[in-house]
Amino acid sequence: MALAQKSQQVMGNEDQEIQQGYLRTLMLVERLHRQLLDVVKDELDRMRRDDINSVQALLLFNIGDAELTAGELRTRGHYLGSNVSYNLKKLVDGGYLSHERSSKDKRAVRVRLTEEGSKVCAMVAELFDRQLKSLGPVANLGSGELDQLNGALMRLERFWTDHIRYRL
Repeated sequence: MALAQKSQQVMGNEDQEIQQGYLRTLMLVERLHRQLLDVVKDELDRMRRDDINSVQALLLFNIGDAELTAGELRTRGHYLGSNVSYNLKKLVDGGYLSHERSSKDKRAVRVRLTEEGSKVCAMVAELFDRQLKSLGPVANLGSGELDQLNGALMRLERFWTDHIRYRL
């Protein structure tokens, strides 16, 4: 009997550790996304680009050389937000994106970068390249650690996808 109680106590502590780790991961994922937006905003400020926000700049970066619809942007995970249509409209109005109705599905609008959108895309790419050069020396992160981190995050993403798909 004493062994069974001790086993339950140990399992209880392990469950608490997992709970604390999971909640910390949730907080960090959310905080990291906000900080990424702040980093991009800081770069936009340095370049005196006040006509576009960080979400829109990341959207341009994620479109890159592709030609996509709003639905494809969401499906591919390039956009984290519910206002993708609003931001696409703002980017079209600002001259960063061109748009064209799909010949196959008249409801779908395909977007691609204009020359001005390509400039912002290149600016974000240069920011990430600069960060990449200092990632090891400053953040003490190497490819092995990034591979491990990315693997864990992909497994967490798969877990959340399954949670929604199979209503776990």
